[in-house]
Amino acid sequence: MVSHSPALAVAAVELAREMVHGDGPVVEIAAGAAGGFGTDATDVTVALERAASPDGVLVLMDLGSAVLSAELSLELSAPTYPVRLSSAPLVEGLVAAVVRAAGGADLAVVAREAEGALLPKASSLAEHAGERPAAAAEAAESAPGVRLTLINPQGLHARPAAQIALAVGALTADVAVEACGRRADATSSLELLTLGAGQGAEITVTATGADAEQAIDTVRDLVLAGFGELEAS
Repeated sequence: MVSHSPALAVAAVELAREMVHGDGPVVEIAAGAAGGFGTDATDVTVALERAASPDGVLVLMDLGSAVLSAELSLELSAPTYPVRLSSAPLVEGLVAAVVRAAGGADLAVVAREAEGALLPKASSLAEHAGERPAAAAEAAESAPGVRLTLINPQGLHARPAAQIALAVGALTADVAVEACGRRADATSSLELLTLGAGQGAEITVTATGADAEQAIDTVRDLVLAGFGELEAS
């Protein structure tokens, strides 16, 4: 993460790590310059080296000069591992990327998830503005599915959404969750949040693929356990 503000970067990383409880990918920060606000290409290079991986590194940036610092760093250091500079929104993109990477996705998939992180929010706001999207597409007739009722106090909020995305992300299955007339890819925690499914809401989980049955069982277990939140209620 390349940011003008160390405090902003640290807070965003802490938020993203809350979604995966310490089991996520390495996240390094290059933020601030000369003890103040700004960015520095040398700091970016150091952060890239700490995050270096044969699987590649995704770089998220905030304002314009952060992009320039990241580009200059790549020119000067010429890393031998894949590096992708992302146009993703800083906070939403980081949360989406960390959850997807923790589920075992490769760099291209993680980058795509991060860069599409504002779409669920835009869709939700458009609906509230009266631009209601079409109803959720029906699952394929051959897709097995199950209906479940959310019993945890806040329903499908950020942490439960991340738990589902992490649990099914590594499986060989296309998994969808439907609720309140909407449909979400179960590997995307941000899409799941747009379902607006609170306590008592009914969700439908469908899946296709080699691990379809396991995926459905996994989501069912999470829901029936209240995502580990029932004792706290």
